[in-house]
Amino acid sequence: MYRIGWLVPGSPTPDGARLQDSFREGLRMLGHVEGREYMIEFRWALGRPELLPELAAELVRLPADVIVTVTSQTAHAAKAATTQVPILFITPDPLSTGLVTNLARPEANVTGITMLPGPEIIGKYLQLLADVVGGAARIAVLWNESSPWQSAMMGEAEAAAHRLRIKLIPVAFRDPDDFASSFARMKTARADAVVALPDATTFVHRKRLVDLALQHRLPALLTHLEGAMDGALMVFATDLNVLFRRAASYVNRLMKGAAVGDLPVEQPTTFRLAINMKTAKALGLTIPPAILARADEVIE
Repeated sequence: MYRIGWLVPGSPTPDGARLQDSFREGLRMLGHVEGREYMIEFRWALGRPELLPELAAELVRLPADVIVTVTSQTAHAAKAATTQVPILFITPDPLSTGLVTNLARPEANVTGITMLPGPEIIGKYLQLLADVVGGAARIAVLWNESSPWQSAMMGEAEAAAHRLRIKLIPVAFRDPDDFASSFARMKTARADAVVALPDATTFVHRKRLVDLALQHRLPALLTHLEGAMDGALMVFATDLNVLFRRAASYVNRLMKGAAVGDLPVEQPTTFRLAINMKTAKALGLTIPPAILARADEVIE
């Protein structure tokens, strides 16, 4: 039986279970039956990153036939644990974090799927907010300063803000406990709107971000589709369920004997725009008709 190791930085959550089910669905669509042809071995770090090296080593000892990782931190832990077992990542930016140096020909035993086309996506976030929030001259960017790839993204944000003639207000955080003070700093800096960069923390705690944005009357763009139903004014993101189903195709090819180096890293090509009209009304905003016409989903 093919053994799939799955290394998780946190604890079991409904969001995580849903994405894992999308992965299982992808394997099922390819004709694989769980419990008969493959099994999944989960290892949870429970929010303690110091446990990741030993958990990764444990998966190698099983032995796992492939290790699936969903953050840069877990991918690096798995990469440090083995040069033989294939590692499949689903992360935002494997280039800036050093997981791979070439997307077309990933080296060694690491490949996967990126959640973003690259740091340049930040320009699209800022442009959308500027188009929706008329006169938005000062936009806050909430970013995780403990994330290496977000540092690269902030450099691109500065360049994009200069092109758009927007004053950028970088607001860093390290954990969810910083969110309240982060929004207070945005208001002190007279931000007109805020974008929260894609990150495991902003994904898991998106409802708290939405509530704080509404409390401070700040139009917010989130970068996970689930945020629109939670009350974010706007979401521009790829569908994570689609990415996890796509990840199953990598495992399918590995099952059939493909070499990791022959599996290029995939980048998303489709992003969805969702707008929450209830939130727009609460903030006293009128969404331009051109933006509404572009939206894939309008939540009334």
